[in-house]
Amino acid sequence: MSEKQYMNVIGFFEGLPLEDENSFIDEREVIPTPGPQDILVKVKSISVNPIDSKLRQTTRKRNALRILGFDAVGEIVSLGNEVKKFKLGDRVFYAGTTTRAGSNQEFQLVDERIAALAPENLSDEEAAALPLTALTAYELLFDKFKLIPKENANKGKRILVINGAGGVGSILNQLAHWAGLEIYATASPKNFDWLKKLGVDHPIDYHEDLNHSFRQLNVEQVEYMAVLFDINLYLEQIKHLIKPFGHVGTIVGVTKPLDLNDWKNLSVSFDWEYMFAKTDYDYLIETQGEALALVANLADKGSIQSTLSKVYSDGINAKNLKLATKDVESGHMLGKVVLSGPFNGLTDK
Repeated sequence: MSEKQYMNVIGFFEGLPLEDENSFIDEREVIPTPGPQDILVKVKSISVNPIDSKLRQTTRKRNALRILGFDAVGEIVSLGNEVKKFKLGDRVFYAGTTTRAGSNQEFQLVDERIAALAPENLSDEEAAALPLTALTAYELLFDKFKLIPKENANKGKRILVINGAGGVGSILNQLAHWAGLEIYATASPKNFDWLKKLGVDHPIDYHEDLNHSFRQLNVEQVEYMAVLFDINLYLEQIKHLIKPFGHVGTIVGVTKPLDLNDWKNLSVSFDWEYMFAKTDYDYLIETQGEALALVANLADKGSIQSTLSKVYSDGINAKNLKLATKDVESGHMLGKVVLSGPFNGLTDK
């Protein structure tokens, strides 16, 4: 029997405040063996998302180390015996799943169906900023809203994006622009240049009442609304801004009942989007790999750009993960925070 090989990982046993020394810890675990459809990826770069914080903060004390992390870029070093999409040495990117150990480990098992070849024209750091937000935006636009995922295929249609400068909004705007929609997006005025860079036609000050802003723009209603914030805070403003038979979707849960009765006789469709639902319930998971392949192609063509904003490049370890997580939890970051380099929290035993 061959000797077990170990890898560096970052995890925790309990959801603790970042200031606690045990909120993230460097550890060692055995390198896993691929299942039939798995690829084993040597992780090179990871991104931190709000979902990482939510899952950490709600984790009760446990005996086994919990390893989170979703966005990642890395190199395939081993293949399951049924893998068809990839070969050894391929550089891939993916958003992972909540059902397996995440990307905060040196070697990660990933189902080949949810991964794609990483964009050739982007660095590891730039590519690592894309998967989770890109999949969320893609599924909302093209799975839920039933828009056509082709260049300029949706000309003549309008979309309102609330929280347009956030992580998901920054990718959704680019995909919507590529697909031909006219885009109205809310943000702080200091971020208007960012919105325009991402293809937004009409930046809107989020401090202003949306009905007033629409009157100022001489527009009455839109066919689509992507509400990337607590929709209850905007419901009274947007109730009459959606066209009959329009589509409204959100990615944020609500803490009080959501009254959608005004939309009933308009036949307005309402959608929740949660990109992990497909892997949580083994539902059409191959479509995530396909969507990421399209995103990679668009990135290589320059049709969409990475939303990378900050990099901790001196290694992936508990110290840097705490710093990156603090950035994300501050709520003031424009774009994505990424860690790259070797997993260097612990030296080889």
